[in-house]
Amino acid sequence: MNKDLDFLGAIKNVLDRHWYVLGKEVSSFESEFAGYVGAGHCVSVANGTDALEIALRSVGVEAGDQVVTVANAGFYSSTAIHAIGATPVYVDIDESTMTMSVDALAQALEQKPKCIIVTHLYGQMAAIQSLMALAQASGTPLIEDCAQSHGAIMDGRQAGSWGDAACFSFYPTKNLGALGDGGAVVTSRDDVAARLKTLRQYGWSSKYQVDHAGGKNSRLDEIQAAILRVKLPLLDTWNESRRDIARRYNEAFSSLAVEGVPSVDESFVGHLYVLRTTKRDALRDFLKSQNISTDIHYPIPDHQQTAYAEPHIVGSLDVTERLCKTLVTLPCFPGMTDKEVSSVIAAVRTFFAE
Repeated sequence: MNKDLDFLGAIKNVLDRHWYVLGKEVSSFESEFAGYVGAGHCVSVANGTDALEIALRSVGVEAGDQVVTVANAGFYSSTAIHAIGATPVYVDIDESTMTMSVDALAQALEQKPKCIIVTHLYGQMAAIQSLMALAQASGTPLIEDCAQSHGAIMDGRQAGSWGDAACFSFYPTKNLGALGDGGAVVTSRDDVAARLKTLRQYGWSSKYQVDHAGGKNSRLDEIQAAILRVKLPLLDTWNESRRDIARRYNEAFSSLAVEGVPSVDESFVGHLYVLRTTKRDALRDFLKSQNISTDIHYPIPDHQQTAYAEPHIVGSLDVTERLCKTLVTLPCFPGMTDKEVSSVIAAVRTFFAE
């Protein structure tokens, strides 16, 4: 899907300018991406995990605070929370979307957390209107984790335009990916944007003047920004390609013993195509024998990771734990040929017919 894009021309422009960090390409991409999302500001950083940590700090999270999050999203939000010295407060997920449960968040807010991270997982937006309403009623900042949802839309608004801040990753496999690591935080709050800009660069208010604790050296470089500018105009087309593949899968698998097939409306951008089956391991072995790659996103929920004992859980995580045992990810990306999609479909149907 990248063969006709002028990456070399974009890189040459950067090399000809001899300006490699926080230059024209970065500022232009920030403006263009903020406009695309529908946010007032975009502050680019080195990667998506830095984006989460810096966003948390920008809304006032400090060591000892509690942050509500889910446990089924690969430990990325947990990593950022722990980096600050705060505590993740895990809540369960909705079975259909596999994103944060509205009822579970309502229960967690009784503990007066400092912040909420809502992850739009696999390309599927969470019930962001209801979650945001709860956050606003309690006066709790809400950060959207949009690392897997670039371009998803709900009620006419982009993922990333709802919360106090929203974090994106531009890792190469993302719906909008650079040639290396990259990330960004978007926000429509001027005060948050100002803190983001200082925190991504040591906490400087001006050069060498450190006025904000918790700063990092976390900057998107000019070459990555230039590549992202080339790719951004094609994001919606690529997302529709992902949805088209998901539609074919959904139709082909409708009569099989699988659960959790995704929606294919505009709130889903097909970052991953994940379904659920109690025969996961056997299915993966069979597909491997047919030279079809699969994965599990994610096999170990955050609260069961051994590096951090005694996790803080509100209610139960029954849905989280059950789904982690049955999830399997099938190939779904722009550039898949019709023949490749048909091969996946045929192999899955053959497995369940046996």
